[in-house]
Amino acid sequence: MSGITLQLHCNKSHLNFAENTMAMEIYLFIFLLVYFFLVFFLRSYLLWRKTRVNPLTFNKSDDAHGYNGKVFTFISLLEFVVVFIFAFKHEWYQYFLPFWYLDYDYLKYFGWGLLFISLILVWVAQSQMSNSWRIGIDENNKTKLVTNGLFSISRNPIFLGVMIANVGIFLIIPNAFTLLIVSLSTISINTQIRLEEAFLKKYHGDDYKTYYEKVRRWI
Repeated sequence: MSGITLQLHCNKSHLNFAENTMAMEIYLFIFLLVYFFLVFFLRSYLLWRKTRVNPLTFNKSDDAHGYNGKVFTFISLLEFVVVFIFAFKHEWYQYFLPFWYLDYDYLKYFGWGLLFISLILVWVAQSQMSNSWRIGIDENNKTKLVTNGLFSISRNPIFLGVMIANVGIFLIIPNAFTLLIVSLSTISINTQIRLEEAFLKKYHGDDYKTYYEKVRRWI
């Protein structure tokens, strides 16, 4: 009887573990949807309703700015595909070349913590930018140079938040594709930052140069 009881207990524990893992996978996909809705769609709508300006300013040309916009789009779509398959087609997940040696609960919890920190950081930074917030470089509408709040600590708190989120997702589902997302986003974001710095130096002149020398690019 004791052997049967032990076997039943083990089976129950395994079932509970599987259910918890499945719930975590779905929660990650839901969180990603909420994240994108809040910091992209809702924030864009609120700005457009207030100013009638479309904050998405990436052009469709083949210059560096337009090309980087396409890279941002690719990274976002890839992230959704990877998380969707992790949540709903777990039998395909093996093809993403998971890093089993990083598959620890404490890393997953830390990754979740980074996701929530990222969401708060990005939302607060966007709020502090107010009408000046854009996705890309806006050459058609004059915007105010924001140097207060989080921007007094980092010149790019929104980009910093996005990078933190990508690292968080990698820690939750460590595999070759989430590592690729971190790598591509690092290159793309650093490229975008330098494009924006060149534009802001030209657009705001000495005001931006003073801010540039006073506040670090990241933190």
